[in-house]
Amino acid sequence: MNFTRWSARLPGTQRRAAARTEHTAVPDRRGEGAVPAARAEQLTDDASPGLAVDELPVREVLDRVPALVALVHGPDHRVAYVNDAYIAAFGSRPAAAPAREALPELEELGLLPLLDQVLRSAKSRTVKSRKVSTGRSYTFTCTPVEGSPEGHGGGVLIFATDVTDHAEAAERLRASERDQRETAVTLQRSLLPQELEEPDDLRIAATYLPGGTEAAVGGDWYDVITLGGGRTALVIGDVMGRGVRAAAVMGQLRTAVRAYARLDLPPHEVLQLLDGLATEIDANQIATCVYAIHDPNEGRLVYASAGHLPILVRNEDGTTHRGDEPTGPPLGTGGWLHASGSVPLGPGSTAVLYTDGLVERRDEDLDEGIASLERALAGATGTPQVVCDRLVRAAGVTAEHDDDVAVLVLQHPSRTGPDGELFRNAALELLGGVEATPRARAFASGVLTSWRFPAELHDLGVLAASELVANSLQHGTPPMRLRLRRTDRRLIIEVTDGDDHLPRRRRAEPADEAGRGIAIVATIASNWGSRRTPGGGKAVWCEFALPRAGS
Repeated sequence: MNFTRWSARLPGTQRRAAARTEHTAVPDRRGEGAVPAARAEQLTDDASPGLAVDELPVREVLDRVPALVALVHGPDHRVAYVNDAYIAAFGSRPAAAPAREALPELEELGLLPLLDQVLRSAKSRTVKSRKVSTGRSYTFTCTPVEGSPEGHGGGVLIFATDVTDHAEAAERLRASERDQRETAVTLQRSLLPQELEEPDDLRIAATYLPGGTEAAVGGDWYDVITLGGGRTALVIGDVMGRGVRAAAVMGQLRTAVRAYARLDLPPHEVLQLLDGLATEIDANQIATCVYAIHDPNEGRLVYASAGHLPILVRNEDGTTHRGDEPTGPPLGTGGWLHASGSVPLGPGSTAVLYTDGLVERRDEDLDEGIASLERALAGATGTPQVVCDRLVRAAGVTAEHDDDVAVLVLQHPSRTGPDGELFRNAALELLGGVEATPRARAFASGVLTSWRFPAELHDLGVLAASELVANSLQHGTPPMRLRLRRTDRRLIIEVTDGDDHLPRRRRAEPADEAGRGIAIVATIASNWGSRRTPGGGKAVWCEFALPRAGS
């Protein structure tokens, strides 16, 4: 690069070159980097270069700048000067008056303490985008000035730039972001269950907290699904990503979980179906999920996990433990066969399902967060909602938290006394043969009589037990078992056998000798269903709603 040619274009260089040409002729040395003749002629023009900056009158310059300028001096910041732009913005200001009286707009904006700081520290200070009573926004810079016109110590030069357009644009952007966030939060909350289903044997509470105002809404969700026969499905999940898209994917997954739950499949099979669906919804979107089933007859929580955090359980004696493996990869990755595991959940136990927003911190290992939550659970007693609130507080979750938080707490109460009388079980092993049905009827009649059920409900229960046993004898294989269970709300009758062929309700023709048993049960019962059991075989059940007290 020819630095000589470039430097000749600078104003200071031009003046120096012009001064040199008054005493020295321009040599004709072509090709040696000299300034061309035309440039030399321009530089030797007799035109005056004009006034230098240091020769301009300061007051005239300050009066013409569009920014607001004021000069104050002394410890009480007496007004020494305000320019025309300042007067146009706030009106004329009396000279030599203290700023507290003469410049009330500065006191309104809280700038008087800032003037004291500048005067003491002799360092400039700036405050950005302060809105005044006129509706305009200014950025104020206060700079120390040595001496003053009256010679009374130092002063402060106040320089205010109008940034109204920038402030309004920033406010419109913030308003748009708030609207988008409110839309995402509204969508997220509308897709979550508005009211949790209430199983007979569990007490459940849940909490969802969106991230702070600076964080976009995520895809955390939870659900409680009563499966019938006294069993309950519990779900919690987290869609990776933020905003409306994550909330929409979450809604689709939650809907799919409820549909698959109606099939009454084992937890790992439900996750297997969800995995394929997540890939179809969005190949670039993944989600973690835990699907668990509680059966009060088993006293365990059977679950499968797709990359989600471990379930925590607090026993009645206060000891805690985590759900073990298996844990597969997140939903949407494909090509993985999930497996089911189980964790004990007997009477008096409390289980917690949660998303990573509760335990994950930027400056802390994830295992430390889970261990901290486990310690908090060990000391958390009370109702499920109380436990839920205590865990959220112990984790330090605030309104400004940077991630969504979902927590699902379930308790299996330990019932004693009169309350325990409302929850009873009775079972009979059936060996098969023609005597099985009469034995089942006699057993059901005796149990329902001891439970003091009304005569009508007693007769319906005996009829349902007889039909379910007869159906199992005809279409199933040993071993067979009849189980009766009562809760404070319903009577449940269940028959299990060794054949995994599920019955279906069908219309029996007049000449058919079979096919009416399930139709009779479906007609007299409040609800009925069937499922395959983990060890092979099936269970067929029906429910009768109990009359409420006083009805």
